Amino acid sequence: MSERIGPFGSIGVILSAVRSGESSAVKIAQDALARADAYEAVQPQVWISRVPAADVLAAAAEVDRRIAAGEDLPLAGVPFAAKDNLDVAGMVTTAACPSAGYVPERSARVVELLQVAGAVLIGKTNLDQFATGLVGTRSPYGACGCVFDKAFVSGGSSSGSAVSVAAGVVAFALGTDTAGSGRVPAAFNGLVGLKPTKGRWSTRGLLPACRSLDCVSVFAHSLEDARAVDAVLTSFDEEDIYSREAGAFAAPEKPRIGIPRKEDLHFLGDEDSAAFYAEAARHAATLGEVAEVDISQLLDCAQLLYSGPWVAERTAALKDLLETNPKAIHPVVRGIVQSGVSKSAVDAFEGQYALKHYERAAQAIWRAVDLLVLPTTPTIYTKDQLLADPVALNSNLGLYTNFVNLLDMSALAIPAGFRANGTGFGITLMGPAWADGFLLDFASAFQENQTMSATPPLDETPHKADIHLAVVGAHLHGMPLHFQLEERNARLVRKAKTAPAYRLYAMETTPPKPALIHVGEADGSALELEIYEMDYASFGSFVEEVPAPLAIGTVTLDDGSEVKGFVAEPRAMEGSKDVTSFGGWRAYIASLKG
Repeated sequence: MSERIGPFGSIGVILSAVRSGESSAVKIAQDALARADAYEAVQPQVWISRVPAADVLAAAAEVDRRIAAGEDLPLAGVPFAAKDNLDVAGMVTTAACPSAGYVPERSARVVELLQVAGAVLIGKTNLDQFATGLVGTRSPYGACGCVFDKAFVSGGSSSGSAVSVAAGVVAFALGTDTAGSGRVPAAFNGLVGLKPTKGRWSTRGLLPACRSLDCVSVFAHSLEDARAVDAVLTSFDEEDIYSREAGAFAAPEKPRIGIPRKEDLHFLGDEDSAAFYAEAARHAATLGEVAEVDISQLLDCAQLLYSGPWVAERTAALKDLLETNPKAIHPVVRGIVQSGVSKSAVDAFEGQYALKHYERAAQAIWRAVDLLVLPTTPTIYTKDQLLADPVALNSNLGLYTNFVNLLDMSALAIPAGFRANGTGFGITLMGPAWADGFLLDFASAFQENQTMSATPPLDETPHKADIHLAVVGAHLHGMPLHFQLEERNARLVRKAKTAPAYRLYAMETTPPKPALIHVGEADGSALELEIYEMDYASFGSFVEEVPAPLAIGTVTLDDGSEVKGFVAEPRAMEGSKDVTSFGGWRAYIASLKG
């Protein structure tokens, strides 16, 4: 069910209100801060860090001063968010890895340009760690869920950015896109996702994933908003070695539209996606000449990104961390980037030769058609499905996205329907390099007579937020008090360990219960626990039943993240047995039965 606050005003509406004096940048910022606070109760994992409210309001006040002084600011007062692999001066850049965090002195070029244009930054958003993934579940800060139903993935890696826009917290957000990260979350959350031509927008100040392929992207509610951001960010940057002078693209009067052959269309059993794509293809046919295109070599090219030598480019970006602190990297991400260590120079050259072959195939397509209309993804998955099979299902989501940057294409994701489960389905318009403006124009024509709803009806019913709770003893699955979680419909999220800073004591209670005490890393150990998810109302009733000397506090996990969980007052150690050496409560209880 939808948990949006309601769409923020469009860039045009905000700009008109601020320029006319009907509103002010400060009032818009106050609204954005209130929306961010409200949605943080629903999905706190959207943000990695927020700009302090006082600084947000000061920035907005400066915009109002500049407007009063007669400056023409194309994004005056527009609130936005930035993915936390983009530098913001004075704020930690983590790329969802706290151990790799650093504080830059300069902001990324795209952030600088937006702020000069009058946009107001609200915060930095969550992502699949080091921008490695299309799912949004690979982060120690938590897994973002689809804004329409949190049981489903939000898409990644730009998960928090997409959700912050789709939820109505900000007007637009910056993501990044190496393998589809600016398009997959757009599809699932009913947004426009613009992935510009490589080098069209500067990547200076972006923590690299694959530096030669990385693009900054934008999420917005409308094509007009995406176009407004593109107008501000399109410029050559002498400081970015991958920046390019804008190239030319001759837009045709009557576009030739490429549709994949039936044998190249895969929806993995998702009948809703298949039906929505068929309808989108029929509608596209009203706007130009349609031709079936063999995209099999594009799909083969997509395999180069993770199965070929380009995975070593991700390894290059993380080689120091892999050598010095590999456990700081999410296990799935670590497995992917570690695989690049074995790639050789020979592999790299063979990969380049293969890419040249696929480039010829792409060039043949562009001689036959002006753009391709493809599904953004074949389907969508739940968080549980992704956690159970993280690599294969992630690969499925990249079927129609992974080849785009390898082959120097421009791409624009737009909504094209909503499945029976409420999640978004999207199509992606693809063109050669520098076709960005043409794709925006074609998308406008496509949406003008689009029969399906571009956005689902907003569900105004208030929904309860979810919270994660770590349990270490009698509430573990199979233990005597686990029923208290079951009767509150708590869902096991994952098994984990504490940071190596705790000791565990067996208290003399009925039933047996442990006391988890924080003692610091010099004297502590990492202890097993389970993390459950429940809504706030259930959490509140659960907390009321926790007896002293136990309490619910904040528990630090071994990946550096924090969750609410069982802790104990120091008096709990009195007369209790230190059972830390067992590594967890389950092993200790098993020893009593042995």
